[in-house]
Amino acid sequence: MKKFLKVLALVLILAFLYFGFTTYPKLDLISGFSAKSIASAHFIDNRPKELIEKTDNDIKMIDLATNAINDAEKFATSNVYGLKERKAIYREGLGAILINDDFDISKPYLLPKRTKLVNNLPFPYGNNEPKDSAFANVDYSKLKKAVDDSFDKNGGKTKRTRAVVVLYKDKLIAEKYDTEFNKDSKILGWSMTKSITSSAFGVLAKQGKIDIYKPAPIAEWKNDNRKIITINDLLHMNSGLEWEENYSTICDATKMLFQAEDMGKVQMDKPAQFKPNTHWNYSSGTTNLLSRILKAQFKSQQEYLDFWYSAVIDKIGMNSMIVEQDMSGTFVGSSYGWATARDWSKFGLLYLHKGNWNGEQILDESWVKYTATPTNTSEGKYGAQFWLNAGGKFPDVPRDMFYCSGYQGQMVAIIPSLDMVIVRMGLKEEEQGFDFNGFLKGIIESVKK
Repeated sequence: MKKFLKVLALVLILAFLYFGFTTYPKLDLISGFSAKSIASAHFIDNRPKELIEKTDNDIKMIDLATNAINDAEKFATSNVYGLKERKAIYREGLGAILINDDFDISKPYLLPKRTKLVNNLPFPYGNNEPKDSAFANVDYSKLKKAVDDSFDKNGGKTKRTRAVVVLYKDKLIAEKYDTEFNKDSKILGWSMTKSITSSAFGVLAKQGKIDIYKPAPIAEWKNDNRKIITINDLLHMNSGLEWEENYSTICDATKMLFQAEDMGKVQMDKPAQFKPNTHWNYSSGTTNLLSRILKAQFKSQQEYLDFWYSAVIDKIGMNSMIVEQDMSGTFVGSSYGWATARDWSKFGLLYLHKGNWNGEQILDESWVKYTATPTNTSEGKYGAQFWLNAGGKFPDVPRDMFYCSGYQGQMVAIIPSLDMVIVRMGLKEEEQGFDFNGFLKGIIESVKK
């Protein structure tokens, strides 16, 4: 018996040491992800905690968190085995912010001033219900099957699609939502938000207020080899700056999103590994640095907050959209944009029509072309904060497709040759088994040429 107890004690000690070395360092990130996810989904989209836990937070390790919501004071907390509790607070108009112990919640803050689009037009150019449309060249039964096949049946979790919206020739031809979701559900786009950030630069460029080919206006770089990095390099993810983006482990991206007060500064402080325009490297830190640079273009915080909405988001009637901030008051342009699937499709429509929105040229055509032109060294898969199919990633999809893409399989696909926008929101991406090529192919083949 004594021998057994000694062995048991040794096993427990080893298990504790293993936990300490492998899991404990991750607890702050786990509880941070969970608290932020719970607060955002609950207060932005009114989802109950149980639904968030079994869907949004149904991720290995994240599901270890214990969560609580305080509706009266509008915050959520999460911990893992009682350790490393994190808190995310909600502010109407700003969304949720993951805070640390030094954050002063009593400090006054500004809200974006928004002018929501109100007209009598049907969706997508207005917010009234879409008009019925029937195209002779669309096989609607085939289209319905392609959309239906992207959703799970009988409570399965193999596809995990939440929403699909298909626009063809400016008309809604297909729309479907999973249980618990509908046309008014606001869904996190994750890295699709990068494309929103790019569009803000596009408007500034159109207004002649910024030259993306000049060195980035960062004082900290003026005396070292980073001084030659341009905004163009940053938009193309081709700056040469050091960065690791691997969501399966503790990396630059996860530490930035769930620990940093000023997310843009994380990438700003990184050294240059390569000369600009020689090594493409996907970096959420780069996009948050771009958001920080954008902020410096305005005389006040209020002007910065307002610009994102007045220049693009509200301009095209994405009235549901909320872009959340970090603790420094900078928009998390890499990851934290929330909107309905319909509103995400409006953004795709803006780019489908080369920056023109119902007769108003919001972005120059040249900017949209720039956006969809392959970045040097990306092998045809990336443009300026948009992904591309120029390299044939999706073999059964036209090569001119360019798209917004986000964690867990968010997508706004823009296919100019077919006059089509396809939105898919979900919880599973290609690497996890969702067949994007087959999904897109099925929809495309329902439209006869």
